Amino acid sequence: MSEWEELPAATEETASQIVDAAFAVHSTLGPGLLESVYEGCMAVELESRGVGFERQLSVPLVYKGYDVGPGFRVDLLVEGCVLVELKSMEILLPLHAAQLLTYLRLTANSLGFLINFNVPQIRDGIQRYIL
Repeated sequence: MSEWEELPAATEETASQIVDAAFAVHSTLGPGLLESVYEGCMAVELESRGVGFERQLSVPLVYKGYDVGPGFRVDLLVEGCVLVELKSMEILLPLHAAQLLTYLRLTANSLGFLINFNVPQIRDGIQRYIL
């Protein structure tokens, strides 16, 4: 899917809920805490909104038809269609975006968010990726 193609309305609604939850968490806590703290608070926000999610989802890796075991963990898989990778870092590196894009490709999902909570304004820490 290219950035020009529209995502289903339900996926866009899920995306909106994720962004709203990130704003709520950041406005309450601010920057400077551990990633695991923000993950727990995102879980509380999503649950309070009635949004389904899985946390620390272990995704098996199949390479050339062989299951090679757990390949990676996704911080949050929201409503079964949006991947969310959470960070609390001074600077995000291109590697972090590459990681999310690889996760999207390997899970056959189209939309993902890379959210860095260690920023003064959360709008500067939210990056949206469409595969």
